[in-house]
Parts: sequence; structure tokens; C-alpha cells
Amino acid sequence: MKQVNQQKNGAKFLADTAHWNSHDKCLWAARMRRDAVAKNIPEWEEMRKLASEIKRHTLSNLDVYLEQFEKNAIRNGIKVHWAKDADEHNQIVYEIFKSHNVKIVTKGKSMLMDECGMREFMADKGIEIFEADLGERIQQLSNERASHIVMPSIHKLRGDVAKLFSQYMHSDPNNDDPHYLNSVMRKDMRQNYIKADAGMSGVNFAVAESGGIVVCTNEGNADISATVPPLYIASVGIEKLIPRVSDIPLYVRLLSRSALGFHITQYTSHYHGPREGQEMHVIIVDNGRSDRLATKDYWEVLKCIRCSACLNTCPVYRRAGGLSYEATYMGPIGIVLQPSYDLHGYAQLPYACTHCGSCANVCPVHVPIPALVFRWRNIIVDKKEDLLSHRLEMNVSKQLLESEYRLSWAEKVALSALKYMPKSIIDSKLNPWAIKHANPEAPDETFREYYNKEQKSKNK
Repeated sequence: MKQVNQQKNGAKFLADTAHWNSHDKCLWAARMRRDAVAKNIPEWEEMRKLASEIKRHTLSNLDVYLEQFEKNAIRNGIKVHWAKDADEHNQIVYEIFKSHNVKIVTKGKSMLMDECGMREFMADKGIEIFEADLGERIQQLSNERASHIVMPSIHKLRGDVAKLFSQYMHSDPNNDDPHYLNSVMRKDMRQNYIKADAGMSGVNFAVAESGGIVVCTNEGNADISATVPPLYIASVGIEKLIPRVSDIPLYVRLLSRSALGFHITQYTSHYHGPREGQEMHVIIVDNGRSDRLATKDYWEVLKCIRCSACLNTCPVYRRAGGLSYEATYMGPIGIVLQPSYDLHGYAQLPYACTHCGSCANVCPVHVPIPALVFRWRNIIVDKKEDLLSHRLEMNVSKQLLESEYRLSWAEKVALSALKYMPKSIIDSKLNPWAIKHANPEAPDETFREYYNKEQKSKNK
């Protein structure tokens, strides 16, 4: 895989002021709503701590809980499958489809299925999958990845969607009213729901104690995919396990509040088996998760409940847009997750961080994202996957910082450059800083010179 240049991709998004302004505004509003609802719950921090500890306990005993979940799910009439990687997941799904002569599928939102490239795999097999989530459907029609975990098309304006729908659904390209656009999508998807041979969805939580799964949505599309067709398949990553039914309310309270600042999702659906006359399958997927779990300083990334609170608060993500990461997972959680899939391809992502620490402040399960950013940077440098320019910069910095004399000399050279170098050069494209920033006025002396002068005057 070619190395993703997130900085270059982000610059393209930033060049479109209307889009990045709207993107930033919408996401920051979600962050502000999150803060407001969290403030109204006195036990909010206690909830975060408890949710983190339950995840820690579950991951520490994951083999036990996975076997318990499988046993109870089978008892409920669910057919359970195990997939070690994306290829095996896709093959299992295809074999199920082939045995039921499936040609048309409606699918609720699932990052795991996107991670496995399932939709593209099925397209090559002649099986058509319709995304039932509004944002995912917009991205499918646009031939783009999701740009946000919870709001897949948040980077688009209403006008973009109106034109897109007019192209594929023959609606009015000039009518960008959200209610109208929703009705267009609803009318189109109803035809697919009726024709669907199978339905699919992801899973928010899998409960070991009951063998059931919990799916949270705001549109109800996953419920239709799960209940209307004669065949229903749910894919779940091994990290989505929680031990008890009594743990569900804690995570449900945290999830929507962290994601969108809403008290609860519109639909929190519990599935404990197939409806009468239906066949239900659950595929438990590893795809690298066991390796992460076995890594001493990295396993906590598996606590993530995919709420996207870290995305909503991240200054880099809000301005660069989710598509700039060219990855299934974007934003802060993406920059510490994607390198575990392809170190070379995503080696630049851990540098898409300002170290503000806001992601850790809002994470409902205390995933230590800032620490994991530094972890990946160390690995990238050790494996020589960093950019040559970064390596040269660090080597030069090392030489300067090791010597007081060399550092003092470098400060004087830099000050002289600010003072005397022609403005046409300082503000040119040769200086990346000058593209989006104004250079400060050069002071008369360096801080070191000022400090030494003051010390001498005091000692007289």
C-alpha cells in the first residue's frame, strides 16, 4: 500500500472553506452538547471509570466470555461463526449467501464490515448490498469511505446531497431541505427492503451472559434489516463483548452522550435470536485484535466503543476531514489503530496530532490515545518508516540540542534570517509555515541574549 499523506489530503479539504467551516462547526457543536449533558450527570466521571474497568476486566478474561457468549447464543437459536481475519469473514458471509441464493442485501452501519472490505467483495460475486444508514448510503453513492464513525457524511453540505440524490434517485437537485432529502432516501430504500433476501448489521455490544447483541441507531434502519428479511447476519469484533446484561445501561448512557451529546440513541435494539421463520447468524471476528490484546502497551485500544467523541474534539480531524486519513478509522482513534493494520501505509497518521490531549479528556472508557500516539511514533522511527525529511530534522535538532554553543549559534542565525532575509523568500512557498500563518516580527535579541544581559546587570 502506498503511504497515506494525511497532511496533503487535509490541505485539499481546508482549501474548500465552506465545507471545512461547516464540518468544524457541526463537530464542535456535538462536543459542546457532550460537555453539557456530562455536566448534568454528577456521577459522569465515576461512570467513565467503571466502564473502563469493565472493559479491562472483560479483555483480561476474553476467552472465557467469548465461549460463554457462543454457548448462550447457540442456545438462543443463533448460528455462530468464527473468523480469524477479513478474508475469512467475507468468505463465511458469502457461503451463507450462496446457500440461501441471496442477491440483494440491506445493511445497517458496520465499521467492522467496512474494515473487512465486505461490500466490495460481495459486489465481485454479483451480490448487491444497499447501505440502509442515510450517511452510509450517501457515501456509497459517492463512492467514498465514511468520513466519521457515527456521522459518515458529515463533511458534505446539504447541496451536495441534493445533487447526488438527483443523479441516482431523480429527485429535485435544487431542494436541499433535510426533510425532503430524508423522504427521498426513505422512498428509495423501501423498495430495497421489500426485495432484500438478507439483512446485515454491526454490533455495538455482545452480552456474554445472555448470548444476545445490542444495536444502537438513530434511524431504525438496522432494525428493518434485522427483522424483515428471512436471513439476518451480524458481525461483531471480539472486543465488543461485555459480561452481563446489567452492564448495558452504563454503556448506553455513555455512548450517545459521548457521540452526539444526546441523552440516548433513538433505537437501542436487543436481539437474542431469530424471529419465527428467520435464520440468524453472528460472525465473531478477530482480524488482528488478538495481536493487539497481546501487546503490553497497546491492548487498551480495544476498550474503544466507537462513540467518536475523540473525533468531535480533535482540532486536526475537524479541519482536515475524515477522508484525509484514507482509512476505515479516522481521527485520533484512527491514527493509533490504522498502523496496526499496515505500518508502512499509515506511518504518517500518528503525526496528525497537536498533542492537545483533548481526546483523552472526552473518551468515555479512558483509552490513552495520547500515549499511544507516542508509542507509534517510536515504532515508526525504529522501523525507519518515518519520512526522510523528519529524520533529517530530528538529526539536526539532536545535534543542536546536545550543545549549548550550537543551540545559541542557531538561535542567532534564525533571528538574523527573520530580520534581514527578504520578505518575498520568508513568505514564499519555500516556508510551509507562511502558507497559513503570518511570521512574527523579529525581536532585537534572542531570549538567551536578553536573559544573560539581565543577569549581568543584576550581578553588578
